[in-house]
Amino acid sequence: MPKKSKFIRVKCPDCEHEQVIFDHPSTVVKCQICGRTIAKPTGGRGEVLATLVKEYT
Repeated sequence: MPKKSKFIRVKCPDCEHEQVIFDHPSTVVKCQICGRTIAKPTGGRGEVLATLVKEYT
């Protein structure tokens, strides 16, 4: 059975701002502060380009 999608808290590698994002994004996700791309869609679980801080179940 496939794992469920979930929300994750990530930290931007540039400005260290933390924000909660969906781990299966359908669009590019950018940092709310500096604008760096922190997640990209891949058709399934997204490619997260930031540091994972916490997973919410």
